Amino acid sequence: MSDTPARSPRPRRTFSAFGDVRRMPSEYEIVTQGQNWTLRPNRAAAFEQNPSSAANLWFLTYRDNSPLSAANWDAFRDPAALTYRSYVTVQSDAETTMQGILETHAGQDADAGLDPGSVTLLGRLFTPSRYLCHGFQQIEAYIGLMAPSPYITSAASFSTADFLRRVTTIAYRTRELQMAWPDSGIGLAERSAWEELQGWQPVRKAIEYALVSYDWGEAFTALNLVLAPTLDDVLLTQLGEVAKSNGDDLSWWLTSLLAEDARRRDRWSRALADLALAQRPDNRTVLGRWISRWSSLADEAALGLGTILAAAGNGLTADQVAGHARAAREKFLAGLMTTAGDDGTTDGLITGTDDDRVLARHDQPR
Repeated sequence: MSDTPARSPRPRRTFSAFGDVRRMPSEYEIVTQGQNWTLRPNRAAAFEQNPSSAANLWFLTYRDNSPLSAANWDAFRDPAALTYRSYVTVQSDAETTMQGILETHAGQDADAGLDPGSVTLLGRLFTPSRYLCHGFQQIEAYIGLMAPSPYITSAASFSTADFLRRVTTIAYRTRELQMAWPDSGIGLAERSAWEELQGWQPVRKAIEYALVSYDWGEAFTALNLVLAPTLDDVLLTQLGEVAKSNGDDLSWWLTSLLAEDARRRDRWSRALADLALAQRPDNRTVLGRWISRWSSLADEAALGLGTILAAAGNGLTADQVAGHARAAREKFLAGLMTTAGDDGTTDGLITGTDDDRVLARHDQPR
């Protein structure tokens, strides 16, 4: 009786880059896997230059040696599984809805019938916010550039596009309000409001510090886990509700539609933070330290915006606005922070971080 010949190894499929998988990768995985060239296998450095070049040292310092680390960042998946095709489809439908609302509103000449107090509020809080959103866009683009996985790069890139959409929507409404209320200063006074209005200065401070947070993990924490969830609550949720109560239905509609982009960003950001904790429990201390540091600035920024919203005479106080924003952020972050001990301290976290500590950190030589 002859021996049965050994079965030859089964040829590897074209999707073997995913490892020894037993299923066909999704379209999302196929078009995303391996797309960040700076993370190619067996690389000596991020770029094909001298490893000590400025660009390579930048990626080595602020990505590869980040305190936020994981065994396999490629295990992350965007809950929305967005590809370029699906993103364009989703946002095309969203833009069709938004354009229909804007055209209906314009056809009714509704801006001319707005309460003057509502126009003042929009000119102080809504139209200047395009400067903030442009800062958000820049930071999100940096996160995508520096991310340690193409799956993170992809999600951050689509969120960058969302911020651009928000900037253009604000600019469009700014022009409409300027034409309807030419003496209001809308369309002309946004930069001075951003640079000089007291309520905006803590926001400027926070976003400018975030723009020089070069570590990819801290930039992600500052924007996606702290600043954006906090300030979006003021600029989208609370402003929308105040606008609706004042009869400004269009502003409520627009903030509601833009909030869907924010919720999608929140979902993938929380999924990434959860992955970081699952793969490396020590990341809880890293994230907790950064969250505490940036929450201080975020709360000051929300309080500043609260003074503008409260000045509209809607019955809100600045403290109530800031408290609502803080509660929204804490709900989003629930479970990420370590539990406080009996002595009121937290394991490895910086609590009650003041501005001087933040200033000192950014003044250190790079």
